This record gives sequence, structure tokens and C-alpha cells, in this order.
Amino acid sequence: MRAKLINQDGERTYALIFEAGDEVIAGLTQFAREHGITASRFSAIGAFSDVVLGYFDWERKDYARIRVAEQVEVLSLNGDIALDGDEPKVHAHVVIGKRDATAHGGHLLEAHVRPTLEVVLIDSPAYLCRRYDKSSGLALIRIE
Repeated sequence: MRAKLINQDGERTYALIFEAGDEVIAGLTQFAREHGITASRFSAIGAFSDVVLGYFDWERKDYARIRVAEQVEVLSLNGDIALDGDEPKVHAHVVIGKRDATAHGGHLLEAHVRPTLEVVLIDSPAYLCRRYDKSSGLALIRIE
């Protein structure tokens, strides 16, 4: 992944360019660690060689993993990065398009880029924290 700071006017705006083979969640997490990202939002377009989507199963309090093992277009990828304890946590949702023009979407658990993924990440000067929510079993952003 290559990164460039493209604006620093209150908020920092980065262009992140993922290349073939890069894993998206790991790359975003590493970038957040290295650059002190604590409260950001991002969007992206591009393509994946494979992806694992997640659907949150309320009864199990866990994600059902849905593997799509084929080349797909990233029609929309949106998410945020907030602190979970002292570590940055990426939360992203994605809509992908298959060759037959059907769309599938869900929580982005894992994805490998091919040939590229273009991400615009905006980091706020404040920070967001996640806290464990007993009813869902998830770490949710708390703004209080």
C-alpha cells in the first residue's frame, strides 16, 4: 500500500492506494497504528480477487462468514477507524459487484486487492472510542 497526505487543514486527508495482493483490513489497521489514526472515516472503490463478507447473527452474537472467491468490483466501501482500548479498530461495510452484475454486501471481514483499491481517509483531530456492549456482544463507538 502506498499513502500520501493530500490535505492538512484541521482534518488530515490521505490517499491510500492498495495494490494487487494487499489485504485491506490488515493494511488499514497498520496504517492507523503508524499514523496515530484514532477517529477517521473512509471510502473506497476498486476491485478484489476474493472477499469475506460478514452478516451479524444476533442470536449467535457473531458474524456469519460469507466467502466470495472470485474477482469482484468494489462498488462502495465505507467505514471508520476508532480506538478499541489502545488499538485502532477498522469497521467497514462493502457492496461488491459480480461479473453477472449482481451485488452482494455486508461487513468487510477480509479482502485481497486486485488490481487496485483507491481509499480516501479523513482523520479528525478528536478521537473515538469503542466500548463493549453487553446486549450485542460488539465493541460499539461511544460518543459520551
